[in-house]
Amino acid sequence: MGILALVEDRPTPKAVYNWRVYAAAAVASWASCMIGYDSAFIGTTLALPSFVEEFKLDEMEPDHLALTKANIVSVYQAGAFFGSFGAYASSYYLGRRKSLLIWVLIFILGAGMMLGANSDRGLDLIIGGRVLAGLGVGGASNMVPIYISELSPPAVRGRLVGLYELGWQVGGLVGFWINYGLQETMEPSHRQWIIPFAVQLIPAGCLLIGTIWMKESPRWLFTKGRREQAMSNLCWIRNLSPDDLYIIEEVAAIDAQIEHDRIHIGSGFWKPFAALKKKKVQWRFFLGGMLFLWQNGSGINAINYYSPTVFKSIGIQGTNTGFLTTGIFGVVKTVLTVVWLLWLIDRLGRRKLLMIGATGGSLCMWFIGAYIKVSDAASNTDNTNLSSGGIAAIFFFYLWTAFYTPSWNGTPWVINSEMFSQNTRSLGQASAAANNWFWNFIISRFTPQMFNKMGYGVYFFFASLMIISVPFVFFLIPETKGIPLEHMDSLFDIKPVYKSHGVMLQRLREQEEEFRHDAEGAGLTVEKTKNEQMEQVENV
Repeated sequence: MGILALVEDRPTPKAVYNWRVYAAAAVASWASCMIGYDSAFIGTTLALPSFVEEFKLDEMEPDHLALTKANIVSVYQAGAFFGSFGAYASSYYLGRRKSLLIWVLIFILGAGMMLGANSDRGLDLIIGGRVLAGLGVGGASNMVPIYISELSPPAVRGRLVGLYELGWQVGGLVGFWINYGLQETMEPSHRQWIIPFAVQLIPAGCLLIGTIWMKESPRWLFTKGRREQAMSNLCWIRNLSPDDLYIIEEVAAIDAQIEHDRIHIGSGFWKPFAALKKKKVQWRFFLGGMLFLWQNGSGINAINYYSPTVFKSIGIQGTNTGFLTTGIFGVVKTVLTVVWLLWLIDRLGRRKLLMIGATGGSLCMWFIGAYIKVSDAASNTDNTNLSSGGIAAIFFFYLWTAFYTPSWNGTPWVINSEMFSQNTRSLGQASAAANNWFWNFIISRFTPQMFNKMGYGVYFFFASLMIISVPFVFFLIPETKGIPLEHMDSLFDIKPVYKSHGVMLQRLREQEEEFRHDAEGAGLTVEKTKNEQMEQVENV
């Protein structure tokens, strides 16, 4: 099988894997591009000499400086936490597409506010703008994985939701490199540090324009009883006619799931909250939230937001050298995300990736922490050359990146976009996104203080959390690769968890054979469907 070979849950017409579904996912992923950029640029911007000079950061006491930086970074996560839940309300009443439009407008308002900051006005506009930008990215982080998963054929769902993560990494790559470029090409000035803040508006503007073209999620339209528009959007995104057997089968599964949810959960804004009384629903919400605890517990956001501090602790001296090392970190993450998206997520699966990534990443963190303990590299400011141990620590840092990126970086988002039923999916994703931003806030808020107080112990702390996540995944997280969204309830009922994927696939094959046997008896033959597709192609 080739690198792009697909493992399908049922016979699927090739027309389903068309440019429209990829384009819709790519357009929606501009949201993650703005999130990734916003997460990456702030750490190096705070370290720019022009920013430090304008806001007198170099005159602050160490504890006051740590608190100031933590506030600038962490109010973004605090806003995102509330935006995640706000998106549940907007998506329920307005749908996925219009909801995304609203949240990107809020982000643009916040990004615009930041551009008004200067030495006279102080940091208040930056802090206030980051709160609004956080609200926007929180709402977007809820909407985009849901939207993409609801459009995606099961065989490429991981890959398409992975575009969300790729957008995050591309935005982060620009965010990591932009200040290195500015430091090299511009004299320190107000303009030098304001440019990174202005660049936030580029991906946000692309998303704003893209939402005009995007189609509303057919699954959301079906739940609202707007069947004509739902069928039209589904047939457009699948590039198939309404009487195609694949469409008939997919709509039947959607209708069955909606009816199941209507009976067991009920329809209405508050019904998913009432469903939280059920232990099975609570359990999935718990699993989704815990995945983001382990993700943030890996140390990734400590590195994203405070990369100069991290590299200084290893022994990297000088602003430019720290920026360069950070930029290379961004390149490694982006390249490995492409590998994860094209091959690993839909071939190796979710569970194996998480367990391999956590084990390897933990070992790397233990080595880095041990090196810093023994060498005390950050205190040696006279010697700017890395020792052989320092070079080894840098190697293990990038090796940690190689383990983390194609595993914990995007996989929790993929699993959370898949694991909930139709009626609880939006609330479940809101809970998952809020968990991500909550733990993100905790890490970003206290990382400066942790480095001040714990030193090398920070790396041991992250290493311990990564290794603890391995048994959690093995015993509690089922493999969701290739399972249709409408069958997730059944998947999570199968025990033991580590065997559930194989059992579920066997059930699906048996149900597929029975459905097609019944369909052929009703005159909906597979051969007839193929002939109609051939006629459509010839007419085009």
